[in-house]
Amino acid sequence: MKIFSSEQIKKCDEFTILNEPVTSVNLMERAAQSAVDWILKKFGYDHSFHFFCGNGNNGGDGFAMARMLYHCGFDVTVFIGKENQNFSKDAEINFYKVKQISGIDVLDFDAVKGFEFKNNSVIIDAVFGTGLNRNIEGKTVALIKLLNQLSFPKISIDIPSGLFADKILDENSTVFKADETLSFQFWKKSFLHPETGVFCGNINILNIGLGKEFIQKEPSENFVIDETLIRNIYKPHNEFSNKGTYGKTTVVAGSFGKMGATVLATKAALKSGSGLTFTLSPKCGYEILQTTCPEAMYLYGGEDFISHFDVEENSVVGIGPGLGTDPETENTFLEFLKNYRKPLVLDADALNIISKNPENLRFIPKNSIITPHPKEFERLFGKTENSFDRLELSKKKSEELEIFIVLKDHHTQIITPENKVYYNITGNSGMAQGGSGDVLLGLITSLLAQNYSPKNASIFGVWLHGKAGDFAAEKHSKEAMLPSDLIEELGNAFKTLKK
Repeated sequence: MKIFSSEQIKKCDEFTILNEPVTSVNLMERAAQSAVDWILKKFGYDHSFHFFCGNGNNGGDGFAMARMLYHCGFDVTVFIGKENQNFSKDAEINFYKVKQISGIDVLDFDAVKGFEFKNNSVIIDAVFGTGLNRNIEGKTVALIKLLNQLSFPKISIDIPSGLFADKILDENSTVFKADETLSFQFWKKSFLHPETGVFCGNINILNIGLGKEFIQKEPSENFVIDETLIRNIYKPHNEFSNKGTYGKTTVVAGSFGKMGATVLATKAALKSGSGLTFTLSPKCGYEILQTTCPEAMYLYGGEDFISHFDVEENSVVGIGPGLGTDPETENTFLEFLKNYRKPLVLDADALNIISKNPENLRFIPKNSIITPHPKEFERLFGKTENSFDRLELSKKKSEELEIFIVLKDHHTQIITPENKVYYNITGNSGMAQGGSGDVLLGLITSLLAQNYSPKNASIFGVWLHGKAGDFAAEKHSKEAMLPSDLIEELGNAFKTLKK
């Protein structure tokens, strides 16, 4: 799914109005109805709804929703800024319809201070939409701060008020903090970054039938990884295949005391379909590997740490989990990197070794995949002020080095050398523990060995990793799930693509 800027979304609306054709007020009606349909599924008739509406089209959505919910039998109150009623054309039409309903009280924003909210209240934020391009100010700041203090369920329409669609917030900005965001047709970039996404709660994308032709033709560099994309990438196993069909994977990992990382990476490679799997690891982990991963073949890499890199011929190599940074390991790894030309996958200590000298970056083979978390990224490429800046630096380095960067975060981003960015929306906070990255290394390396392109191996691997995490959280809870549970749930993640 493409991510569009606020300007592109406006153009998409205009295209739909002109080419469907549909009037702008009827398109607003369609959007409002989709949000009301969602609310009807979520809340029972024992709830009352309090709408806070601005004077733009976002407020118009709120007015239309208030009217619809009232006609469905709900108690509804509407709050507006009475001192400034310079409504947009469509907002004015829907405001007039609300005013004609005697059962809906229309109050000033100031009235909220003394208003007695019932225990069954739901707050609906429709003050500012995606067109906002400056910090909110004046009485609206006080209003949103007050609403944020209320303990009732909070819903934002299209985007939380005060949030920009495409960029980082200014310092000390005031933003409505939603439990649920009902966004029309598209994800917004700000939903997907930690500094801004924290205000959005659960994201719910509502299809309102905007112009398919525009969406198809309009260019974008930013995408959300959805199931449609994954189904286009996924290559089911052919019945007339053999172990040679699905490639060779070599995991280079481990040192004394860190063999668990090696086991996780190896098991993930095995569980994701690698035809033949080898693990190059120190002898201190031999018994552990042969016992826990009997399907994999052991390659001697040294005694207590890896001292040489004799990888299996014609295999795809993933390096890093539990590798350690012993000087002999460092020297051997860098020497291997200087002479290796095929795409490989690098994570953890492999990246930490490279980061010790910026010159080492040029040894990474073209079309390789690196999977840093934010701190590892900082060591490799330097400090950035926020995740938006980090993404821009990632795009620059991906293009410069001709590599794929899997930038791990709550919504992990895959950055291609062509400056395309793919945001992952599977996964959860239960995966935020040591070992999850080792599983991802094994997954992506295995997919690369199975002849997925570096881009598709990265996208598919990250999606599978997150999907398995969601199944694990459902089964064990976010608090009690383990990285090894991700591996056990990979089968269920694959099964979703069979349905």
